[in-house]
Parts: sequence; structure tokens; C-alpha cells
Amino acid sequence: MKKQFYITGICSLVLFAACKDKKQEATVAKQVCVSDTLAKMITIDTAKTTTMKDELSLSGEVSNDDNHVVKVFPFSSGQVLEVKVSLGDKVTKGQTLAVMRSADIAGNYTDLTSTQSDVAVAKRQLEQQEYLYKNGIASERDYTEAKENYNKAVAANAKVKSAIAINGGGNTSANGMLVIKAPESGYIVEKNITSGSFIRQDNNGSMFTISNMKDVWIWANVFESDISKVKVGYTAKVTTIAYPGKVFMGKVNEISSVLDPDNKVMKIKIALPNPDMLLKPEMFTNVVITNSENQQSVSVPSRAIVFDSSKNYVVVYNDRCDMKVREVSIIKTVDDVTYIASGLKPGERVVSKNQLLLYDQITGDN
Repeated sequence: MKKQFYITGICSLVLFAACKDKKQEATVAKQVCVSDTLAKMITIDTAKTTTMKDELSLSGEVSNDDNHVVKVFPFSSGQVLEVKVSLGDKVTKGQTLAVMRSADIAGNYTDLTSTQSDVAVAKRQLEQQEYLYKNGIASERDYTEAKENYNKAVAANAKVKSAIAINGGGNTSANGMLVIKAPESGYIVEKNITSGSFIRQDNNGSMFTISNMKDVWIWANVFESDISKVKVGYTAKVTTIAYPGKVFMGKVNEISSVLDPDNKVMKIKIALPNPDMLLKPEMFTNVVITNSENQQSVSVPSRAIVFDSSKNYVVVYNDRCDMKVREVSIIKTVDDVTYIASGLKPGERVVSKNQLLLYDQITGDN
């Protein structure tokens, strides 16, 4: 009797398991029809064979576009009396940036006065010798010598004027004051002087750096193992902490030929337009480089994938009353496109919007 009960129990378990498998299979194949209302809510996409893309995530930093940057260097030595702008200020061409006093400029104006007097004296002597020579009183040699003296005085005066022009021209005065003005319109992105600073003409550093900020460069770091994954022309998506959700699109414009000796990374440059001045120099960025590989695979929109119980599914659409839930194997997802390794063929149609409504009905989930 016990043996019979034991056998009966085993049979019951087998039948239960078999029934459960049949129920699960029937659930996946359960017929569901799309109503007119639901038809307006869903979107159907076709699986197709495409070239796979790859993504590489990098860290980067915003810098100025060197082609649109103007550096303001000191015209001469002196002391800064006043600085009229601050870092980040917007300036227009010709605007005063700073005022300084220079002994060199004061000396130039002293020399200018002296040479102007020399020119006046030499001119009077030339006129006198010319009169005497034409009247036969002075010799031609005296006349020629007076003419040479005059030319020398004019040349010395012109030299001093050129020096004044080089050292600021109309922005200078006889008391040695020098006004530093903006050569171009833009933003002060670098400021290296303060009131009271002493400036030396042989100093290699600039006083100010002005950038129009209409374009910026993103310098991203590529590790040695990823160098082969980046080429000029690849698409770059740039995001920042300051503007969550906002993506700046660009392309790789330049790749460095050498590695940074300190951190062993290769620098790549991405040029971006910056019309709204959102990107600031020294701002950290995340850069995603996208490139196309030679491999091809079946692909569908990423939104068509249903993730359930650690597996991936799609709702295959044949017609309004013929839909099936099918498990798929995913290779990877790039740019909202999912590449399928198995489970789906090119040309098959899948529901890519509100597919969860159909998935629940077909599988019997509530």
C-alpha cells in the first residue's frame, strides 16, 4: 500500500511539472489581440542588420581655443598703478584694462623733445647754408654737410617716435603714463597682474589673456590600452557635471603623437562650438567616443527590450492577433541601439513602445 502511494506521488509530481511546463509554454504563446485603442499607443520597429558601434568613456577638461585667444604683454617696464578688470570679465576692443607708469616711456618722451629741437636747429642751419650757397657765399661742401646734419636729426626723431609707437603709441603720455587697452573683444580668462606690481619688459608672462569663448577645446585622456579605439573623425559626446542631461556633440579633431610622461595617457582634442558660453575653461567633462566596427549584427531600438528575471525579451509582432514573447541574447547597447546575438532575425517586427502591456498579457503577468 505504501509502495503504491509512493508511485502515485511520483506520478503526481511528474504530471504537475509537465503541466507547469505546458502552462508556461502556453503562457508565452497565449493569443492576445491589439485593440484599436492599444494600437495607437504602441510603436512597431523592424529588426535589421547593422554595423556595430563601440563606445569609449574618457575624462576631459575644457580649454580655450588657441586660435581665438589674444595675450596682452607689457610694452615696457614699469609699475602697475591700477587694474580695471577682473578674471572672467567681458571686455570690448579698446577698453582700458590697466594703467601703469613707466620710466622708459618718460625717457622716450624726453628724447622726443630733444630730437625735435635738433631737427628744428638743423633745419634752420640747412636753410641758412642753402641761401649762402645759392648766393655764392658758402661752399657746396658746407651746404652738403648741413643737409646731412638735418637728415640725421630727422632720422633720430623718427626712431624715437617709432619707439613710442611700439611702447603704446597714443596710449602713452609725456609723464610716463601707459594705458593698457584690450586689443580684441572677449572674456578675461587669465590675469597675471595686480595694482602695485612691477613689470619687466623681458618678462615672458602675459599680463592678460582674452578669449572670445565662441569655441572651446576639450582635451580628453586616452589610456595606452585604448589608443587603437580612437581615430580622427570619430563622434564625441561631451557631458559636464554643471549641466546634467545636456550633451555637447563634436568630433575628434586631433590626436597627440606622444604620451604624457607623468600619467601615461594620450591627449585627444575635440573642438566644440560654445554659442551660449556654457562651457568654461578648466571645467571637467566626461567624453564618450563612438566608432563603427567592421562586425555586423541584428539590432533593435533599446527601448524594445524587456528585462525580466535576469533575462532579456522582445515582443515579436506578426499581426494584431499574432504576437509572441521571445528571449534574446544581447551583445551590447550603444547609442540607444541594442545588438542581438541570437533570438531575433532581420526583418522581424518588434513592439518598441508600451510593449510591457502586451508582455504582461501574453505571459499572464499581472
